Amino acid sequence: MRFAVMGAGAIGGYLAARLAAAGNDVVCIARGAHLEALRTRGLTLKSPLGDAMVPTIAAVADPVAIAPVDAVLFTVKLYDAVEAARALLPLLRPDTPVVTFQNGVSGPEIVAAAVGAARAVAGSASIPGVAVTAPGVVEHISTKARFVFGWSDGHADPRLDRVAEVFRAATIEAEASRRMASELWQKFVMLAATSGVATAARVTIGALAGDPDVMALAGAAMREAEAVARARGIDLPADIVAAGLASLARLPPAQKPSMLHDLEAGRRLEVAWLSGALVAMGREAGVPTPTHAALYALLKPHAAGRR
Repeated sequence: MRFAVMGAGAIGGYLAARLAAAGNDVVCIARGAHLEALRTRGLTLKSPLGDAMVPTIAAVADPVAIAPVDAVLFTVKLYDAVEAARALLPLLRPDTPVVTFQNGVSGPEIVAAAVGAARAVAGSASIPGVAVTAPGVVEHISTKARFVFGWSDGHADPRLDRVAEVFRAATIEAEASRRMASELWQKFVMLAATSGVATAARVTIGALAGDPDVMALAGAAMREAEAVARARGIDLPADIVAAGLASLARLPPAQKPSMLHDLEAGRRLEVAWLSGALVAMGREAGVPTPTHAALYALLKPHAAGRR
């Protein structure tokens, strides 16, 4: 298949490397030093699930330079999503799906506003411990990398089944799901909590999991997110918080949330779409979210980055 990866950073780079190494036609849309490295040295993925070296890969800064593709994998940060989604239009056919692998739960709506609801596919990427460690180099330190995607209304689509088949043929664990609202929120309950707490505390996942007081804070944040989800009618497992907390001990201790990487590098933060969004949704649903309100207040002054 022919793929465009919009925002070929950590998650996008992981997918691009796997798909290109398996023989698919992949074009990366990137910028800065990472774009230059892709053009001159290709893309390198280091992972306990298997390395992938792609010495030559197409890479551009502007989607206008790309011919129409079979599918777009949309992995840009949420603060860039509106502009990036609008830039996709020249490379889309009427039936080209745009799969949104982003943090939070608002990505599909943002993309749909730009490219149309008939193209915007909800996606969830569960791939802890992945980061761009140097221009053109993506490192993944965990043994988990699962990608789920589907239409928000739950209808089946042979095109998405085909994308899932191509992913699996490229050794990517993937599923075309008909329960994407639940999938998105199952990730969001844990991600918003652990990302917010670890970033506010400036600690790794190992340090978070090893301190009972910090773990208690993460648990409180998870319970708030769960309450907001249930108030919105989202079907979640009964043990979602207990399972989420238990999973932290199984993650690589050195792992850091992507938002902490961004904070340390002086980049913009997605906190408005994580804890900030939960506070807003909680207010709308009448659900108290004091933990996320505190996390949002602590991180908001850094949201614009240093650059």
